[in-house]
Amino acid sequence: MSAPPYDVISDDDVRDLLGRDRHNIVAVDVPSEADGPDRYRLAAERMQTWIDEGVLVADESPTFTLYRMKFTDESGTARETVGVLGALEVVDEGAGGVLPHERTTPKAKTDRLDLTIATKANLSPVWGLSLATGLTDLLREPAQSVGSCTDEEGVVHSVERVSDPARAAAIEAAVSAAPVLIADGHHRYAVSRTYRDQRRADTGRTDLESELTLTYVGELVEDQLSVAAIHRLINGVDDQTLLDALGTFFTPSPAGRVGPGHAREVVDRGALCLVHPNGEGTYLSPRAGSFEGIRDLDSSRLEHALSTLPAADVSYQHGVDNIVSAVTSGAAAAGVLLRPVSIAEIRRTADEGLLMPPKSTFFTPKLRTGLVIRPMNV
Repeated sequence: MSAPPYDVISDDDVRDLLGRDRHNIVAVDVPSEADGPDRYRLAAERMQTWIDEGVLVADESPTFTLYRMKFTDESGTARETVGVLGALEVVDEGAGGVLPHERTTPKAKTDRLDLTIATKANLSPVWGLSLATGLTDLLREPAQSVGSCTDEEGVVHSVERVSDPARAAAIEAAVSAAPVLIADGHHRYAVSRTYRDQRRADTGRTDLESELTLTYVGELVEDQLSVAAIHRLINGVDDQTLLDALGTFFTPSPAGRVGPGHAREVVDRGALCLVHPNGEGTYLSPRAGSFEGIRDLDSSRLEHALSTLPAADVSYQHGVDNIVSAVTSGAAAAGVLLRPVSIAEIRRTADEGLLMPPKSTFFTPKLRTGLVIRPMNV
């Protein structure tokens, strides 16, 4: 009954998932607009019905959940990662302990907040990265299997319940020992903060379950992360104007017809790649001295270069094929392929309290919604 995160699935995806199983979590997590203003109430009633029918089963006591993913990364290497699902403290911005890693783009939060208020539950987890060392070692040993599923990309997701008090205490101590960097789910975390504040205002209490939010925490180390690039689509300026402007900051060179192999090629060349409407590309190698004082990130360099083109409208997309399709179809004037951010740079961001530009990182595979739900009945 699990599904991809609500913000990466289409209406067709929702219909397909419900066609396969009417108990799929999207029936709650993606309320149908056809139900109008009652959709959040109906979603909450549906979840309660599932609880009454035994579709959703509560743990008898508080537990942690190990979450493993087995997959093949872009290089063809078989990988396995493990993190822990639990309740993380909701803190104020700038309070420390839980840190953002990039600036967020404006996004309406009303839908998620309304759903949280109606269901009184965290339906999908924030993704956090622990700066503590040794967390992975505490999570490697299997625990009590709860279930598994294989997603549309062939990724195997499995969850295991940790009910042993000593092991749970060791995991809690490890996560508490260092700050947690939010990798994915900045907006979900912000909604949790708003919900917490509302509950405080309504009750005058600060000891409620709304003080915490469902979070997956993995260790910030190379073997536990697969980071892909989020590329850029550009509108508002024509292709030649864009190339001329970027040529002030980058040295251009022909890239040929752009395809999936260019994801590796930009890494090997240390360059960006501009995708033109005809499907051809131009490598953009940073000119010496053009980015003094700019962070060593493709997203920062491109943001700086585009600041000379105020009419440029930037949107975000992952996958080389998606970029090429958007540009050649005319949905975008041009595209720019970026390189993935390194684990070392993500760590430096946390250590120095910095923020990357919006949509700098794309952590894969995506966590499933519905494997674990956290109720907030108090």
